[in-house]
Formats: sequence, C-alpha cells, structure tokens
Amino acid sequence: MHHIPTLKQYILQQQLLTFYRQVIRASRTLPDSTARAETIRWFRAEIERGRHLTDVEEIRHRLVYMRREMYQVLPTARTVQSLKLV
Repeated sequence: MHHIPTLKQYILQQQLLTFYRQVIRASRTLPDSTARAETIRWFRAEIERGRHLTDVEEIRHRLVYMRREMYQVLPTARTVQSLKLV
C-alpha cells in the first residue's frame, strides 16, 4: 500500500519541486557546463536523499538548508522569487 501524503507534506513536495526548478534556472548562469551539471546533480541527490521523509518539520528543515546552499552556490538564485514555507 502506498503512503498518501498529508496536505502539508504535499505542499512541501511541491515546494521541493519548485526549488529544483529554481536551481536549474539559476544554474544557467554558470559559464562552465561541467560545473552546471555537477551543481544540478548535487542538489538532485540532496532532494532524493530526503525522499523517504514524512516528518513535516524535517522536510521543512532540509528545504531551508538546501535554499541556503543554493544562495551560496548560485548567487543569481536570489533574483528568483522566494517561496513561503508552509
């Protein structure tokens, strides 16, 4: 039987998906295609590592951590509209 997410879990899943899209868009400013691919791969691996999580606070914490990392690695990401956490 498959786990049905709560509304908060579902919203956070959507925010993670939007976050991943932001990473892809922001990474376009990296001049080196290898660095761009590695950056996207790293963020994707971070998202995949938390795929099994069901605790809303833990998911939210990981999203905040990854956003902080994104702003450090991809400074142009600040120009992308921020999402409010649930």
